[in-house]
Amino acid sequence: MALPQDGPWLDEAAGRLVRPYTVSGGRTRPTTALDLMSLVMSTGTRPLGHLGPEHSDVLGLCEVPTSVAEVAGQLRLPAVVTKVLLSDLVDCGALTTRAPDYFHPTDRSLLEAVLDGLRRRL
Repeated sequence: MALPQDGPWLDEAAGRLVRPYTVSGGRTRPTTALDLMSLVMSTGTRPLGHLGPEHSDVLGLCEVPTSVAEVAGQLRLPAVVTKVLLSDLVDCGALTTRAPDYFHPTDRSLLEAVLDGLRRRL
């Protein structure tokens, strides 16, 4: 699978060639309630209608449980745009969501560093 930075969506000199909200068709409200730590995973079901290339990229990233924040970072898209893409895939049964595993101790400084990095990139 080619990652978005390897495809036609980014140009090293010019930057992003497609505006982020074009990817979501101008939509800014996901139909599924997701937060940055929500986990998403492919169900193995292929979407029945035509979805954009970004949707395929999302499915490739979600073969194992992956957080919304990580998907946004890998796609280099704002979190709200990523949530719309994820919602599309949840709505058609291609993704499932679950709350993050809060059983495992999490290093707060690590989470803050990840959040800071995402803010700088997006």
